[in-house]
Amino acid sequence: MSPSWTHLCRFLAEEDGQVHLGEVDATKWPDVGVATYNGEKVDVKLVTGSIFDGSVTNTTMHISRVRALLAPIDITEVPIIRCLGLNYYEAAKEAKAPIPEVPVLFVRPRTALNGPYPAAINIPRIAQDGSSDYEAELSIVMSKTGRDIAEAAAMDYVLGYTCSNDVSARTQQFKNSQWSFSKGTAP
Repeated sequence: MSPSWTHLCRFLAEEDGQVHLGEVDATKWPDVGVATYNGEKVDVKLVTGSIFDGSVTNTTMHISRVRALLAPIDITEVPIIRCLGLNYYEAAKEAKAPIPEVPVLFVRPRTALNGPYPAAINIPRIAQDGSSDYEAELSIVMSKTGRDIAEAAAMDYVLGYTCSNDVSARTQQFKNSQWSFSKGTAP
């Protein structure tokens, strides 16, 4: 069963202080992150179920305070975060690496999942050398697992998209060819 929402958010509700899923009216709130950061009282339609099968209801709830907006998917629903590196010319240039002939893949632990700004990003002590770097990225949330998926069916596996912040400990990253250590943080 596909979800019925189109603009999902996960938030702490003003009404009960609990975590809920909601659908944002994107015409009214084109940037819910900025609106909540500015302390605006954002109304959403409550979504029942999970992000994978949720249904939008007629119940209105509110996100009204800073830090009430959460990552769109809970850490318990994320088995692993798979990433594609050096996929932009400028990223390869910065790393002084040739444009790869095959995709550069790495993983992040699910503990690297974090909430939106102004949530603090945990920088481990080993990476507190001034080399931490960040990049804005597009994240794709998959709706189901698959293998050898035909190009024509690829979108059947995409649940949605969200923005993400790729934070890296560059000194650690360039010490070896395995990026996972430099890309993982713990809460």
